[in-house]
Amino acid sequence: MSLESDVGRRIVGDPLALRALAHPLRLKLLALVGSEGPVTAADVGRQLGISQALASHHLRQLAKYGFVEHADAPDNRERPWRVTAVSHRFEAADGSSESWESVELLNRHLVEQAASQLADWQQRRADEDPGWAEHAGVSQTLLYLTLDEFAELKRRWDELIAPLARRRPRDDAADRSADAVPVNLTLVSAPLRYDHTPGGLTCDDSGDS
Repeated sequence: MSLESDVGRRIVGDPLALRALAHPLRLKLLALVGSEGPVTAADVGRQLGISQALASHHLRQLAKYGFVEHADAPDNRERPWRVTAVSHRFEAADGSSESWESVELLNRHLVEQAASQLADWQQRRADEDPGWAEHAGVSQTLLYLTLDEFAELKRRWDELIAPLARRRPRDDAADRSADAVPVNLTLVSAPLRYDHTPGGLTCDDSGDS
């Protein structure tokens, strides 16, 4: 496990951390803590319809593997939780099948979440500032890349995203720009089946736009 910055992008490759996060309720908890800012176990329990004790248990498990931590409490009541990083990338560092299963589950969750949020945006797009519609949506391109070119593309993507992630505050919404809104920016890259002969591309969904 490593952090590319103190509160920026985190690379998660530890098998135990991957397994700890690959749990439906913990994924919901992490998303809620990340979007709402510092919240207590009682807060997230109410929002998710679970007991405070169950929420506390899973938050402690997330904290054990570095996904959340306690934030300063404004009074002497229950200490709230906050995320330790605002962006994650998952890797099967040990190459084990169990780690890959966890990575694949987490990746599927992120893709499904992105699809759901895109569908929600499409339904309310007409009521939003048209400037957002100009840039939101899906852009798909089919590229022919070597492994080195593919790695370089991912590295440049990370370099572009990292400073934006670093400036996102975890604690106080007042620190954000007044006109800033949350944006889900999910990169999906998947090498296609190819037999290296003319007409060898075998994936039907290979068009580019």
